[in-house]
Amino acid sequence: MLDTRPLLFPSEFPPIQRSVLETLQVNLGYRCNQSCVHCHVDAGPKRTEVMRREVVDEVLGFLRDQSVGRLDLTGGAPELNPHFRYLVAEAVALGVRVIDRCNLSVLVEPGQEDLAEFLARYRVEVTASLPCYLEENVDAQRGKGVFAASIEGLRRLNDLGYGEPHGGRVLNLVYNPQGPSLPPPQSALEADYRRYLFDGYGVRFNTLLTLTNMPIRRFGSLLLSRGQFHDYLGLLKASHRDENLGSVMCRSLLSVDWQGYIYDCDFNQMLDLPLRDQSGGPVRLSEVSAARLNERPIRVGEHCFGCTAGQGSSCGGALGG
Repeated sequence: MLDTRPLLFPSEFPPIQRSVLETLQVNLGYRCNQSCVHCHVDAGPKRTEVMRREVVDEVLGFLRDQSVGRLDLTGGAPELNPHFRYLVAEAVALGVRVIDRCNLSVLVEPGQEDLAEFLARYRVEVTASLPCYLEENVDAQRGKGVFAASIEGLRRLNDLGYGEPHGGRVLNLVYNPQGPSLPPPQSALEADYRRYLFDGYGVRFNTLLTLTNMPIRRFGSLLLSRGQFHDYLGLLKASHRDENLGSVMCRSLLSVDWQGYIYDCDFNQMLDLPLRDQSGGPVRLSEVSAARLNERPIRVGEHCFGCTAGQGSSCGGALGG
């Protein structure tokens, strides 16, 4: 795999600082039942990195002691971690809002037949990746048969009340561009998704979130191999908007890797840019408090322009209009 990290530093990205911590985003491991070309994690079926039970307990301890209200679970496919259900149940018992970043096809994997029912029981908010509403585009990006499995997963969630406007079980979809371009306006694309998926498959969802592809890991390597990396980075920088700086997710989010080390965001995690202590060593989640993180400088690079370009991009979708 071609490495884009040397091309991302030094950077012209403006300095920013952390604000009040609202979300703990936890990567439960890189094992996944898919291998998507846009994946910035380089996740896949052959990856073996999985968060252990003792690290999961560190996460729960931090949620309890620091009164963090939102737990955002990602991977890989986070549901394939053997401690996923334990973590969800314990976090919900603490009064924490849990988000599962689901690839949808995992809902029909052997051994996961009751996963949708589990998510519904604990009212987990499902943020599901569906990079297009056309079968040929999804299968080209994620693998043959993935679209059909995704539709089946969506129908299972709908049958359990997910996607209803006021039903209390939230189902959001996530769009990624097919290549080196910015996402289209989120509201207009959401209308297209809603119409096409309901008319064609009877599928309902609450909100569409548009995310910009990051020029790192698998997607960055693909750009380099096609000679598109510098043009794409140029597009991100030319589309930068200062007004997005106040809303970037790293200001209120803390990312935790499968070993328990902390980062300003998931993208920095994939670039091996952890938060460091005074001696220069990486910091574990169990070694910090939310208050100590406040106003701390965020480690930035050229990839950060992906979050401020155009509408802006975060784990919650577009930042602006």
